[in-house]
Formats: sequence, structure tokens, C-alpha cells
Amino acid sequence: MCGTCGCGSDNEGPTILKPGEHKHSHEERHHHHGEHSHTHDDDHHHHHDGHSHAHAHSHDHKHKVLEIEQDILNNNALLAARNRGYFEAKHIFALNLVSSPGSGKTSILERTLADLKNEIMFYVIEGDQQTMNDANRIDALQIPVVQINTGKGCHLESDMVYEAVKKLEMKDNSVLMIENVGNLVCPSMFDLGESKRVVIISTTEGEDKPIKYPDMFHTADICIINKIDLLPYVNIDVQKLKEYALKVNPNLEFFEVSATKGDGMEAWYKWLKENLV
Repeated sequence: MCGTCGCGSDNEGPTILKPGEHKHSHEERHHHHGEHSHTHDDDHHHHHDGHSHAHAHSHDHKHKVLEIEQDILNNNALLAARNRGYFEAKHIFALNLVSSPGSGKTSILERTLADLKNEIMFYVIEGDQQTMNDANRIDALQIPVVQINTGKGCHLESDMVYEAVKKLEMKDNSVLMIENVGNLVCPSMFDLGESKRVVIISTTEGEDKPIKYPDMFHTADICIINKIDLLPYVNIDVQKLKEYALKVNPNLEFFEVSATKGDGMEAWYKWLKENLV
């Protein structure tokens, strides 16, 4: 459950599967901490007169929601540290890819994997609310992949990543690509233990994205601007986008690419290889 947007996962928690694997009802489901229910105090069920009680009650409820959110974030941070220790021990370079839906992050990922898989050992975790589509696309490239379906949840959390990592059985000195659920709000709050966070935005989205979603740009290390082949057709000032993003995060590094045409991908690959060393 995310206190920010009120999303919650289904009662069963996330489904974590490899392509071709089926969900078994007798499997022990991994229940994650997203299942806190918002319980009001018992006195909520009794009728009370007076505005003052209602006012106090709403304060009480807000306080409870904040406490639950704090618990979730603290627990997530603890498990993220466990993930990070594991990645560092095995020399795994883990990237958390975040973006709005439709930015082309799966296309960037697929192109990167196809172009570099003979040089680099890749593993992939795909986050999506419902489908296995993206994992099947990665599987077709013969790259080990695990799909996490979050159900109603709008972001991945570090315990889900940990469960997926166990299924992947990763070799040392490799790259783990984690494609987060398409959403620029909640994933910003959940550290997955990644080495770097990459925010992807397309030229079709407007240059004010970084000031609309400052937390995401503030917590990212890299910003990939995708679909630069569409610049002649879209009304966007890339320079302005970068200025806005740098106001939020002065340390952000940019790559301008076209995943479909391949423009600018070499610079991104160079960064990837340099960070592996």
C-alpha cells in the first residue's frame, strides 16, 4: 500500500513469475507489507454528535495513515539495503528504470539488450500491474527475466525485487535492469537497492515534466530523453526541459536518444560500460 496515492496490492500480494511459469494456488504466496488495512478506531462505529469529534477523528485517521506510510517506507529502506549489499557483493550493476507509460522505456531496454548482450551478461526484472507481455519480449531475446505483477500496486518495492532476484540466480559481474511500473509518482519514494536510477521521458511529453514530478527527477541519476527523431513534429524545447530538470537536480546526466532509430544510443552504452568497470 502506498500512503501517497492509496494504491494497494491484492490480498495475495504480487505475482512473481518467469515466462512460461504458471501461478499455482498452493504456492506459498509472499505477502508483502502492502496489506495494512486502514482501520478506524472502534469508536467510529458509535454515533457521536458534534463537529469537534469528527474533526478529531479525521486528524486521528490522517495521523494513522502517516504512521502506516512511515512504517512501509522504513521497512522498504531496510530491505533495499539488503538488496544493495547483495548487488555490491556480487558486482551486479542494478538500474531502476522509471517513466510514465508510453515513454518508450521497454523499447530502450530491448534495444540496449539486443545491442550489448554479447558483451554484457544481463538479467531483467519487469514490473507491470497485470500482463506478462514485456517479460515475454525480453525472453524472446534469450535474456533471463522475471515478471512482477503488482496487481493494484503502482510501483515495485524492495521485497518484491528480492524475491525476483532469488528466482534469477544471477552470476557475478552482470547488469540487472529493473523496469518499474509506468508511473512518475510513487516509484520515486521506493528505493529498490539499485546502483543508479534512470528516468526516461519522451519528447512527446512536454518540457514541464521535471517540475510536475520533481521527486522523481530529484532522486534520479540519469535522464534519458527518448524519441528525439520526433523533434521536428512535436512542440517541445529540449533545452528548457533540461533547465527545469537541473533546477530540481543539478547532478542529473542526460542522454538524448531514439530507441527506434538508434540515434544517441552509443553514448548511453558508453556510460553503461564505464560504470561496469
